[in-house]
Amino acid sequence: MSKRRVDLAPLRRTLRNVFGLDDFRPGQEAVIRAVMSGRHTLAVMPTGAGKSLCYQLPALHLPGMTVIVSPLISLMKDQVDKLYELGLDAWQMNSALSAREEGEALEDIALERPEFVLATPERLADPEFLETFRGKQIDLFVIDEVHCLSQWGHDFRPSYLALGQAHAALGRPTLLALTATATPSVIDDVTRQLGIPDLYIVNTGTFRPNLVYEVEQTDTEEDKQRALLRVLTEAKGPGIVYTSTVKAVETVTKFLESAGMSAARYHGQLGARERRETQDRFMDGGLRIIVATNAFGMGIDKPDIRFVVHYNLPGSLESYYQESGRAGRDGEPARCVLLYQKEDRRTQAFFLGGRYPKSEHITAVYHALQERTGDASAVSLPDLQAAAPEVPKTRVPVVLSLLKDLDIVKERRGARFSLVRGGLEDGDLAALAQEYDERQRADRDKLERMVLYAQTALCRWKVILEYFGENTDWERCGSCDRCRRPETPVIELPVARDFSPEAMHLKYADEPVAPTVQVGDVLTVPVHGKGEVQAVDGDKVEMRFADGTTRKFKRDFVVPKPA
Repeated sequence: MSKRRVDLAPLRRTLRNVFGLDDFRPGQEAVIRAVMSGRHTLAVMPTGAGKSLCYQLPALHLPGMTVIVSPLISLMKDQVDKLYELGLDAWQMNSALSAREEGEALEDIALERPEFVLATPERLADPEFLETFRGKQIDLFVIDEVHCLSQWGHDFRPSYLALGQAHAALGRPTLLALTATATPSVIDDVTRQLGIPDLYIVNTGTFRPNLVYEVEQTDTEEDKQRALLRVLTEAKGPGIVYTSTVKAVETVTKFLESAGMSAARYHGQLGARERRETQDRFMDGGLRIIVATNAFGMGIDKPDIRFVVHYNLPGSLESYYQESGRAGRDGEPARCVLLYQKEDRRTQAFFLGGRYPKSEHITAVYHALQERTGDASAVSLPDLQAAAPEVPKTRVPVVLSLLKDLDIVKERRGARFSLVRGGLEDGDLAALAQEYDERQRADRDKLERMVLYAQTALCRWKVILEYFGENTDWERCGSCDRCRRPETPVIELPVARDFSPEAMHLKYADEPVAPTVQVGDVLTVPVHGKGEVQAVDGDKVEMRFADGTTRKFKRDFVVPKPA
């Protein structure tokens, strides 16, 4: 690809006149120079670093349309609203559009009127939609939240896998991939999936000194509710409370409303109107607290969020950093609080158990489909469950979801399913299952790293940065809860540790998780009696007793449950 010479003077004028900004933030100039020179680029920049400007500003100085891939309708709406406020033409293409609105959008795109077209990855996998762009000038192809493309990312979405083909179908315009969270393995995988080995990478780092990370240890649901109420009472300004389930969103919202707080719910099972109205109220300042699943927040540009509380343990540090990083985008101090209860890990472990089907289940469902749909007809879910009696009924939809993601199965009207790719051998199916086994192991490892973050006595920021492969010349950030209590013993996390479920003595899915020893537990030790756990390092447990003495024991020597 030929590189163009870049004159930043006209871009700086647009920066001032259109966006009202005096200068670039760290990393923005490097990304914009690369884009303007026609260089395919991956930008890893923390939330609040101004990733959107990296495509919005160049788009106004390039001749054609800019196509942006965005994973969430709420994210698209927020981005389009911001562009409208700047007086820029933009269309969003998603399921929230009415038939009339979609017709207007397609007509405008055909006439090359909009400067920006935002679309879901599913839309860009649709050949008919891509045909709309045939012969049109596309100057920039943007993939927002590109970590969704990687099977090793925390929010992998199979619909992203078709974006390499979509990029080719659009004529391979300059590509800009954006994310706030990417480990080295995710970066490598994104480069491979896009088929761009010389992808130029701008990584501005993860550390945001204005974010104050804290963990509140809680023993019961009542303790957690009291802790939440205390944090929200202390906090000033608007914020987000994240939960891991829709049920928890409903419960926490009702609890906060009963306590007289201005709170509203947000999750994927709500109607589009309620989600839109709740988002607008929150963005406009009419709502202080939004209680949500992770369906809310990705890319939401509200700079004055003063706190993000996680009511439940997230499944990975990537998810946690991405979600907590929505606080303090204006650079002012903001709190990021995790309310940690040991039982929360069981919820995430259960999710993992239900996310990935077993090899024999994949094979059984596939063969049942092949037998029932040999003439290309479709079969209902109950019929398919009956045709594969060796597979638990609740697992059949999981297998179907996997096969749909891989374009092996298509869902027809009336929840009926048919094969798109027949003739697969058992070996092919076993290879698919093996890939998902590896993904499941990786997800389990991530969960254990998240648990270690919740339990560690190390600087919270240090743990986060090391997870993302970043080294620092300091040991303590000075602001997190661990750094504010320097007398707390430090647990040195091993650089290379086996986080497999076997090594961690864990069980998943419907099996109970083995009890663990954690900082703050009150345990009984033979001879010495009751003591409080101060630190846990591998198989060593450090405990403090009523007489003030501190001793270390092997984990197996203490009773692994509260005394």
